[in-house]
Amino acid sequence: MYTLSNNKLEQQPPSAEEAKKSAAVETIQQLGQTATPSGESNIFCMTIIGQIEGHMVLPPQNKTTKYEHLIPQLVAAEQNPKIEGVLIILNTVGGDVEAGLAIAEMIATLSKPTVTLVLGGGHSIGVPIAVASNHSLIAETATMTIHPIRLNGLVIGVPQTFEYLDKMQERVIRFVTGHSQISEEKFKELMFKTGELTRDIGTTVVGPDAVKYGLINRLGGIGEGIRELNRLIEERRNGQSGGLMQ
Repeated sequence: MYTLSNNKLEQQPPSAEEAKKSAAVETIQQLGQTATPSGESNIFCMTIIGQIEGHMVLPPQNKTTKYEHLIPQLVAAEQNPKIEGVLIILNTVGGDVEAGLAIAEMIATLSKPTVTLVLGGGHSIGVPIAVASNHSLIAETATMTIHPIRLNGLVIGVPQTFEYLDKMQERVIRFVTGHSQISEEKFKELMFKTGELTRDIGTTVVGPDAVKYGLINRLGGIGEGIRELNRLIEERRNGQSGGLMQ
């Protein structure tokens, strides 16, 4: 709003009603809804969707999650005393291996309780992220694709290239088997299986099978995920108070 003062046009601050209308319009534009849930929470929810973008910027039509956005969020959640737990929701096709491993290591090294929930899919490098938390859940209809490391672009046909690929693959295998109940033999069997995927080596694991193999802790959805996180938060509170009493 503008008013005329001393022959000058001055902008007046918006009224409370105008600010409310502006916020409502912005909410519709950004989220496609007229109202958002309000109230502070002690849980930080982080979503990893689409393709995990690494050092190369993907085309604008791709739905991506940028790892340079997630890492500062996790650091902030770790430092914020009001945040007592982190819920990570995945629906990802995978992406850059090193970026995915960086996110997984960040989640695994948080001091606060963490729960991961795979909805839709947690494929490729999304598998290490899914198992990086204190407790992992997967929806009954969700899937996880386990396959060997792949290279894009120019590949130099020398022994060092294959040694590098093998070392990178071992990093993924070691992380997954170290943060879940699946054995190395079983994980490698799923990774190198032929005949199941039409154009690739590997296996697509559905929710119940992921639990059966020990890859994910149990089946569940958002309600179970929040309940489990609250339980872990309560355990941490009791542990800290017990330590103080001693």
